[in-house]
Amino acid sequence: MDPSAPAGDTQPAATAPRAESDPARIRALAHPLRLRLLDLLDAEGDLTATQCAARTGESVASCSFHLHTLARHGYLEAAPPRGRERPWRSVRERPSRYDPALPGSLRAVAEVARLTVDKEADRLHRWLDAAPREADEWLLASGLHSSSFWATSEELRALSAEVARLTDRFAGRSDDPALRPPGARHARFFGAVSAEPEP
Repeated sequence: MDPSAPAGDTQPAATAPRAESDPARIRALAHPLRLRLLDLLDAEGDLTATQCAARTGESVASCSFHLHTLARHGYLEAAPPRGRERPWRSVRERPSRYDPALPGSLRAVAEVARLTVDKEADRLHRWLDAAPREADEWLLASGLHSSSFWATSEELRALSAEVARLTDRFAGRSDDPALRPPGARHARFFGAVSAEPEP
């Protein structure tokens, strides 16, 4: 728990989002619970700090502190109130990019990327552990893909943009359950495009 965490579900004053390559903004993501909270809001839509605490097992004060931090850096925003409840909403467009003009951005992006890789690897391990209890239709619908090829930096950049658009067809389903087809489950996609390190 964070000792400086504010209590309850109060909202901070609105602040302008920072540049996508600002190292301080990117480092705000470098915390396991913050990444987990973003995943939760992406999957379930608007949630209060109290609801986030119930789903994560963390305290309300800790969730509130980290939600405020994410909002201060432009990753979340206040959702419409529900009576006395003050929910949060994920800001879907939240790119974090390395900018050669901002040397600290590389370290910040790499730090968040390492946490993301660890988080996704853990999720895949849990999926594999649960596989014996899954129905064949879901096992056959899932896949792990890896490729090796030669490409220029321009071609890799184009491929990265293409990979980033692969799940655009499912946009809106987290916020509006009416858009989900019968039988739909929450799913995850994790992709990485990179050159091999130089020897």
